[in-house]
Amino acid sequence: MDKSALFKLSYGLFVVTANEGAKDNGCITNTVIQVTNDPLRISVTINKDNYTCGMIHRTGLFNVSILSEEASFEIFKHWGFQSGRDVDKALGIEFYRLENGVIYVTEGVNAVLCAKVAQEIDLGSHIMFIADLTDAFPIGNAPSATYTYYHKNIKPAPAKPKSKGWICTICGYIYEGEVLHEDFICPVCKHPASDFKRVE
Repeated sequence: MDKSALFKLSYGLFVVTANEGAKDNGCITNTVIQVTNDPLRISVTINKDNYTCGMIHRTGLFNVSILSEEASFEIFKHWGFQSGRDVDKALGIEFYRLENGVIYVTEGVNAVLCAKVAQEIDLGSHIMFIADLTDAFPIGNAPSATYTYYHKNIKPAPAKPKSKGWICTICGYIYEGEVLHEDFICPVCKHPASDFKRVE
């Protein structure tokens, strides 16, 4: 199977945020979609290992900041290439807090959605949260960033490896070596060996 075929699906990119007590957190995802119009519901699917996933599971609330083509690579690095278990992602960034107690961001964002979980579906490695939309508002006119746009225009081109190795198709990290073990995890974006491809 050539998993690169999945890259042809059209995805948006989002910062999904949550709050639990005094802790604010968030992550990058490409899995937010509207699922019904009446009632007005969206869904987001998040890896169970992601700290944000546990927060949403326990609180039942999250916000979605829809990333636009004006989003910088720094935004993706901040929200996607580090864990809220290790750092305070709300530190040093501009954010606003809504009535649901959850923050949202505005830099590189064109709209915000607020959601209350109505149902969870366990998908094995991920949880799909189906949620009622409790608020929504636009904050910019720039087109939404798609996954394809991110790869072509936002993510820097990977450095050329000095020797044979493997490149992470998610973040561009290069592992130099002949063999990439099946249990290898990318040290930058935490994706598995299956998301690496061989480079010569």
